[in-house]
Formats: sequence, structure tokens, C-alpha cells
Amino acid sequence: MSENTASLSWSAVSVLVVDDEPGMRAILKKALSKQFAQVDVAGSIEEAEALRKRCHFDLLIVDINLPGRSGIEWHEAFDPSSRRSDVIFMTGYADLDTAIKALRAGASDFILKPFNLDQMMQSVERCIERRLVERQNFALKRDVERRFPVDIIGDAASTLHMKQLITRIAPSPAAVLVEGESGTGKELVARALHQLSKRSGPFVPLNCGAIAPDLLESELFGHVSGAFTGAKKGREGLFRVANNGTLFLDEIGEMPLAMQSSLLRALEQKAIRPVGAEREVQVDVRIVAATNRNLKEEVEAGRFRRDLYYRLNVLTIDLPPLRDRLDDIPALAHHFTQQLARDMGLEPVSWTHEDIHAMQCYDWPGNIRELRNLMERCLLLGKPPAEHWHELGMDGSLRQPFVDLSTVSLASSEPESLDALLDDEPEHAEKILSSDEGRSFDAGSGCYPSDWSLKDVEKAHILQVVDAMQGNKSAAARQLGVARKTLERKFKEWAEESETDYRD
Repeated sequence: MSENTASLSWSAVSVLVVDDEPGMRAILKKALSKQFAQVDVAGSIEEAEALRKRCHFDLLIVDINLPGRSGIEWHEAFDPSSRRSDVIFMTGYADLDTAIKALRAGASDFILKPFNLDQMMQSVERCIERRLVERQNFALKRDVERRFPVDIIGDAASTLHMKQLITRIAPSPAAVLVEGESGTGKELVARALHQLSKRSGPFVPLNCGAIAPDLLESELFGHVSGAFTGAKKGREGLFRVANNGTLFLDEIGEMPLAMQSSLLRALEQKAIRPVGAEREVQVDVRIVAATNRNLKEEVEAGRFRRDLYYRLNVLTIDLPPLRDRLDDIPALAHHFTQQLARDMGLEPVSWTHEDIHAMQCYDWPGNIRELRNLMERCLLLGKPPAEHWHELGMDGSLRQPFVDLSTVSLASSEPESLDALLDDEPEHAEKILSSDEGRSFDAGSGCYPSDWSLKDVEKAHILQVVDAMQGNKSAAARQLGVARKTLERKFKEWAEESETDYRD
């Protein structure tokens, strides 16, 4: 590992050197300080234990032969009830019995004096890399979903703009504030920012509203043994777990004012102080915060610190609600349906145009989360969304009526390649529209006369959708769930029928 890479990866690691020789302490402190932000030294076990009680150390480098208690007799450092540190023992008087005792005590490595610095640094590197892997495993346990690839679904204009913005700002280490209603996918955006940032550390999420206010500081910054009642052993905070990665603070608006002050200092100093510790620890963490509140209003009301708001609001992503991105519903519904069917061991299904149209007529107060729940409910009950809504009497919650054409389908067979015959010949459309004289259809009611044939209903519905799309047959074909060629073939058939009737 190069010196620059090691410095970046080990910036949040703390080391304590215990040796009765001042020269050895000075050499090791100078060499280790090039890699680690915190390196302390002690000349005896008693002095070292006093330091350990005030601050947790990730690595202890201890001489076995010390005045008073020997390094192997430092039982507190190996107490299983406390958070263990890695230990490298040094000795100038090696024998097999001493080595066995050291390993039984829990030593990570055993080095004979005299040694060169390269030998010591290789041993340190092995210990620290193992410690960093443990931290990352801890983060992964908190973040099980990280094994799934981040995929933001949708092709609506607002969604495409959001994807472009995420791609542009992801490499920056600056804080990001994600705003949006509940259920709009704020955590998904945070994961995408982390994934595209190429940061080497983990993605660590925390819901600020789900942690008791008096425990939030310990959760974020950690604590040392005995810091407060019940703190029998030290604990790393999520800032250190997320070192070189991303810390996602969801529902940041729920954070108490007192905690906001501590968070602001951590962001400005890029250092944290565990509860009960006397020294700060340097960290390199990218903060992504999210809220469903209007933080500007919270600032004006005195419920959120103005300086913290400006510190978090370096870059902002505003997520639109699902009702403002209705074009994404078909893709989202398909994605959730396929994913849920696979997870539940069910056969995948495809929703009809009627179902998609019904979903696009709904306001979705719960946004994408509500859509996913609906897809799961429909799969479990074996009922399509339109039928499920109708049985629940929720038709009135739709913003506009939808036509029940669950038995109507368009031919899916594709004819030979056709020119867009009607694009430049509006008189054909006039003939088509005039061919149903004497028949009455109220488009606003969504009802068709009972004496109409299935072919008449199909034709009227297609013309209604084309009219709603202002004559754009490509958009109408997408809305109907058919190919544009199929739509053109229908228009050509109707035009030919109109000409035949006109000649007759």
C-alpha cells in the first residue's frame, strides 16, 4: 500500500505505543504519525490504562517486558466485555513460552527486537486492514440492501433531469441535501450518489427520527467505556464506521437542536469526539441529508439551525412527487411487479392499459412507496389494480374517469412496413370520424352504448385516446400499449371502409 493511500484509509484509526524506552517510543510515534491522525505513547501499563479509559484505541503496540506489570498482564486490554483492540507485542527476550502466552492473551502479532520499521509497518498494516474489514462488515449488516444495484426507474423529463444532476454532483465531496415528500425515493438517490462517487468506504444510513435524542450523539460519534450509565464497553460511532464513505442522515429535520450544534462542528472540523473521550478523531465522511420538511420554514420557526442548514445545503436535489411524474408509472409498476413476483415465487404478470390508466389517474399521496405496496397487494390477492380499486370503492379518488375495457384488446400482429398515411392527409381522419353518424358517445362519462359492437367500441376508444394526445399517434400508441404500426393499420382500415361506404 502506498503512503498516500494508507493515509487516506487509516485517517480515523488511533494507535497507542507502550514501551519503557523513550527512544523506541519516539521512533515509533514519528513513523506512525505519518499514517495515523492519533498516535499516543505511554511508558507503563498504568499510564497506558489511564489513556485507554479516556479514549478507545484501534491498535496497541506493547512491549512485554515493562516495569511493574508486564504487557501480557494487561488484562483490561483483553477484557471480552469491552471493545477489543488489536495488539502487537514486542520483546527482546523471546522464548516459546512467552510467545504462546502472548498469543493466548489475544495478540494479533508478535515482533522480536531489534526490528526494522518496515517489519513493524507491515504488521501494523495487516492489523489495520483487518480492522477496516470489520468496520465495513458492520456497515453492511446495517445496510443489507446495498448488495442490490442502484437503479432509478423512469423516463419522465423530471426523472431524467434528476439522473443527470446526480451524475454531475456525485464525485464532489460536498454535502448534499435531498428534499421531497415521504416515499419519493430519497434514500435511493443517496445510494446512487455514493455508488457514483467511487468512495472506498461504505454507505451507512441512519434515520434521525428513529433514535432517541439522548442516544443520537453516541450513535453518531461513539463513546468510551464508562462515558455514561450503562456504557460498560466502548463503541464506534457511525461517523467512524462510514470513514471514506457516505453517511446518510435521513429525516434530518427531526434532529434535536442540541445535536445539530455537535453535527455542525463535526462537519466543519472534519473530526469527531466520542462521548466521554478527551481527544478528537479525524474522519473523512461525505454527508447526504434528507428531509420531507421545508427546512427554510423550520429555520424561520427556530426549529433548525440556520448555519447547519447552509452547511448542508451546498448541493440540493428536489425530488418530485409521483403525481408529477406519471409517465414513470408504467416502468415503475413493471419493475415492482417483476421484482415482487420473483421474491414471492409467483408467476410474473403484465397489467393492462386499463390498469395503467387507472394508476395514472390517481394522486398517490404515499408516492412510490404506496405504488409498490399496491403492486404487492394486487399480486397477493390475484386482482389487477383497476379491479382492486373498484371493489374498494376508490373510483372516486381517481382524478378522471377511466374506461373499463378489460375485455377489449388490439391485434398485436404487425403488418408490413407502412407509411404514416394519415399524418399528411387530414381528410382521411374526417371520413373516419364521420362514419359513425347517428351514434352517440359521451367521452366524459366513460360509457359506450350497449348496442355497439366490440369493433365500434375499439374504434371509439382509440379515437378518444388519439384526440387526448392531440393527434400524436406515437404517444397514443404508447398509452394504448400497442405498436404505432398497429395503430396506423387500424386508421388505414377505417379510411378504406369510409371510402367504400362513401362510394356505395
